[in-house]
Amino acid sequence: MRRHIAIVEDEPALQANYKDALERHGYSVSVYSDRPQAMQAFADKLPELAIIDVGLGDEIEGGFELCRHLRSQAPLLPIVFLTARDSELDTISGLRLGADDYLTKDISLAHLAARVVALFRRLDAFNQPDLPEDLLAVGDLALDLKRMTVTWCGKPVALTVTELWMVHALARHPGHVKSRQQLMEAASVVLDDATITSHIKRIRKKFLALDEAFDHIETAYGMGYRWLPEVA
Repeated sequence: MRRHIAIVEDEPALQANYKDALERHGYSVSVYSDRPQAMQAFADKLPELAIIDVGLGDEIEGGFELCRHLRSQAPLLPIVFLTARDSELDTISGLRLGADDYLTKDISLAHLAARVVALFRRLDAFNQPDLPEDLLAVGDLALDLKRMTVTWCGKPVALTVTELWMVHALARHPGHVKSRQQLMEAASVVLDDATITSHIKRIRKKFLALDEAFDHIETAYGMGYRWLPEVA
């Protein structure tokens, strides 16, 4: 059975291009032109992956509102922003709302398809039997990949799926540097450097909101990032 992708895009020509490209890769694709139309359809049945523009018709940030709604309904649903808005503020806003990826419309259709494949691959990983490595306890950090839960000092940390996988990759081997490529592979996504940096910034802020002394994610300039071990 073909996997179902929803595209929420208000430009008919782009709708047709994205739909055609993804259908050629074997997906079933539905397109919607605005947030109310999409929300009405999603109330009946959620897609297996959603690709959303930020500006939808008269709603300048309609895509952000739709993302917030979808994430509240389906924590595991892969959500991708595909938009002409390329500011760092918009990128951070999209990721903060729980999107798994934030792409700009200059991306090639082949690259878009590759990111969709990566997100479905990650989703499949959650459906595999529980493994010992799904549970991780490092100092004050406790992480459960299957249940998508992370706590710091016993307090829940509200990470997105991508952020959770990145923290898992870093904390599994404290002190070891993980390159951006390794973080992408761990999270089963294809991201540019700026988006990875935005994810790391968001992760730090979420831990700092719970613990002002949090300093366990260190930047190894020119190399990547490492999780600093606890100091005895």
